[in-house]
Amino acid sequence: MRTVLTYGTFDVLHAGHVRLLARAKALGDRLIVGLSTDDFNTLKHKSSLLDFNNRRIVLEAMRYVDLVFPEGNWDQKLADVRRYHVNVFVMGDDWEGKFDFLKSECEVVYLPRTENISSTLIRQELQDIGTQGL
Repeated sequence: MRTVLTYGTFDVLHAGHVRLLARAKALGDRLIVGLSTDDFNTLKHKSSLLDFNNRRIVLEAMRYVDLVFPEGNWDQKLADVRRYHVNVFVMGDDWEGKFDFLKSECEVVYLPRTENISSTLIRQELQDIGTQGL
């Protein structure tokens, strides 16, 4: 069995997330996702509209995702690759080169992001709508 691993916050799930997860799943038999905890997001100076449990429930309901587990810090990736017997580590290409240290343990793939959509753009549009009083 070929296991694929990716990580993320997966807040405000959108088509870009779905495409990334579908392409990641296509690289193996099983896709597992390290989902950033709320505390880890705070450490990263990131905010999310949905809390960890809500984001986890949504990811677990996706047909591409076989397992979701908490990502609590930057340093757990090597241990997770070993723990889950990962064959392929996948991230968006905006992380190009950042996880090459895992190449001694598994294949590392950086997938292109979907253009013109991101959680940041969606949050900005929601903020603009709120500012306009709609």
